[in-house]
Formats: sequence, C-alpha cells, structure tokens
Amino acid sequence: MSRIGKQQIAIPEKVGVKVDDSSNVVIEGPKGKLEWALPAGIEVAEEDGSVQVTRTVEDRKTRALHGTSRALIANMIEGVSAGYVRELEIQGVGFRAAVKGKALDLNLGFSHDLLHPIPEGLTVTVEENTKIKVEGIDKQLVGQFAADVRGYYPPEPYKGKGIRYKGEHVRRKQGKSVK
Repeated sequence: MSRIGKQQIAIPEKVGVKVDDSSNVVIEGPKGKLEWALPAGIEVAEEDGSVQVTRTVEDRKTRALHGTSRALIANMIEGVSAGYVRELEIQGVGFRAAVKGKALDLNLGFSHDLLHPIPEGLTVTVEENTKIKVEGIDKQLVGQFAADVRGYYPPEPYKGKGIRYKGEHVRRKQGKSVK
C-alpha cells in the first residue's frame, strides 16, 4: 500500500468535495472551483470531514497512481481554501517587467520585449518593476507559469543577472583571472 495514498485528507470548513458518477472530483471553496478526472482503478470516498483515496485494482500502473491521486486532491483542496503564490525577482541593469492587459511584458536586455500571455485563473502583479507575484488556485498552473517566465532568462553564474525565484541562491563563479 502506498504510504502517501493511504493517508486521509482533512477537509477545511467552507470546502466541499463531490465525486460524480463519471469519476470526476469537484472541489469548491472560497477561492474557486477545481475539477479533476480520476484515473481508472482509483476511488475517492468522503466521510465525516475527511477524504480517503483507495485503489480497486492491484496492477503496477494503479499502484503508481494511488499516491499521486491523493497528492493532487490534497493540492486541490489547499488551492481552493488558501491558494498558491510564487514570487520571482528580476536582477540586472535595465531589466524590468510590467503587466499589460492579459500579458506580462518583460524587458530583459533582448532586442525586443517579451510578451508572455497570462492564463485564465491566474493573477499576476508587478511591484517595483522587478518583483513578480503569481497567484492562483491551481498549483500546477502557478508553478508552470513561474517556470516559463524564469525560463526566458535564468540566473547566470558570473554576474547573477536573470530571473530567479524569491529566496533562490545562485552559486557564483569566479570568472577569468588576468596574469
């Protein structure tokens, strides 16, 4: 039995969990609503304030998906109740960001500005032209958006320029020495 999969998930107040006949899990909370289709062989049961994820088949694929399904449902419950936040920092002379309509405008020293579209369900704010805050209820969507933005100019090891996660430590290299 999966150690993660057999753990129960506590349901906070104001969060509702429903499972339809077509094995879709619908979770509603104060921040929004998320829906996910259960894989074959995985069942979800709600009982007195907690959710239990079980598997009906003991094949290799279903055993692999047992803990994953439990973790995804726990992330959905946390997302609709508290939400997720990813913060990015831009370092470099002349590097800046701004929100223009439904796109994030990045000026990263290239010959052109980069316009990255903001997906539905995310809130992106920019403070001081260098601090980007990504908020949303879907953990995967928030993390993927932050990773895509960071991927335009990851921090380089010589001068430390680029986009990094808040609190991320970049190991610096020494560079060339003149003799």
